[in-house]
Amino acid sequence: MSARFEGKVAFITGGAIGFGRAFGRALAAQGAAVAIADIDLPGAQEEADALLASGHTALAVECDVADEQQVDQAVASVVSELGGVDVLINNAGKHLTKYNQPFSVLPRHEVRALFDVNVIGVVNCSVACRDTMRARGGGAILNISSIAATGSTSPYGVSKLAVRGLTIAFAHEFAPDSIRVNAIAPGLMATENALADLPQSLVEHFVSDLQLVHRLGTMEDIVSAMLFLCSDEASFVTGETLKVSGGYPLSI
Repeated sequence: MSARFEGKVAFITGGAIGFGRAFGRALAAQGAAVAIADIDLPGAQEEADALLASGHTALAVECDVADEQQVDQAVASVVSELGGVDVLINNAGKHLTKYNQPFSVLPRHEVRALFDVNVIGVVNCSVACRDTMRARGGGAILNISSIAATGSTSPYGVSKLAVRGLTIAFAHEFAPDSIRVNAIAPGLMATENALADLPQSLVEHFVSDLQLVHRLGTMEDIVSAMLFLCSDEASFVTGETLKVSGGYPLSI
């Protein structure tokens, strides 16, 4: 596998588990130094240690993305220890069925907590990484949205719709610094959390009746899209949200 991220530093929020962990391992395998940023510091340290044991460069940093000061401190630590940030993946987020309740049902403190992480967290991390990316000649930011943003009226869907909006806003704002900003909107993925949280009948309906590709999405599908959008191969792509969802939903 080519080392297309050799000499690059990637800052991954929610990097201790799930997509974040897969992103870190894939980027490390292609030459990047990886900062595992997570609210769960022991979990982040465990993943960083695993990468170090495999011969990669990695650093664990504690980071609650909703806490502006803690984000600034985490980015400063990465700049000090690894030299800067070239790739930011805004992966940390709240999800699961409880956030798909109507706004009038989900307690207001839960709505606020959801938006603090899923929306303000993207703002905090993107703004915190801008200076170091500029100093290194530019970079790539990747946000994780969701197909739930399309036509959704739930708090979760609206939070992910806001991520799409932030992707466009930051693509404009950061363009003078040669920083590209894109997003991925995963569909129904075969992750443990998703399969444990959703009724089997809903999963089957999604795959068989709504998607055009009749299989569950995999971690590898999202990782492949991430590697493209964060690499120089996507140097002419910014402000876009790429659906990786088996063809659901399509629109003109």
